[in-house]
Amino acid sequence: MPGNNTSAVEVSIASNQGFWLLLGQEELFVPFNEFPWFQKATFEQISTIEWPSQNHLYWPLIDVDLSVESIRNPQQFPLIAAH
Repeated sequence: MPGNNTSAVEVSIASNQGFWLLLGQEELFVPFNEFPWFQKATFEQISTIEWPSQNHLYWPLIDVDLSVESIRNPQQFPLIAAH
């Protein structure tokens, strides 16, 4: 069973289009049009994030779980929740 990922995860910049997520040395953009769960979230809700495993991210204040791969390649994960 893998242990917790000890690399840093943080939100660097948020705008009305989305936010930048820093995962260790990797920087990913999370656009609101692909990830609508974050669009009405506060900066505190977006920036409170856990990285429990290499491919799993969790935002506990809004109860959102995402795979890192879905952020890297959103076209491979076409399902979007209703607003």
